[in-house]
Amino acid sequence: MIEFFLIAATALGLCALVALLRLALGPTLPDRVVAVDTINTLVVSSMVALGVYFQHFIYVDVAIVYALLSFVSTLLFAKYLEAGA
Repeated sequence: MIEFFLIAATALGLCALVALLRLALGPTLPDRVVAVDTINTLVVSSMVALGVYFQHFIYVDVAIVYALLSFVSTLLFAKYLEAGA
């Protein structure tokens, strides 16, 4: 059962690579911002899954702080884009 979390973290990592491709190929700035936000969400999910797999719950605490910083940075990007980048 615990191996499920390692498989999930691996799948989330592969999804992050696909989002990284979108970040590189995105034709517009909003596409790239969405890709960065997606990568951040996948990283947070991976950190939680790896924290459960390795049974080191400090990863979950770090994931919560990272999610908060990611949310604030996404808000700042949105405000920047709204101002007319």
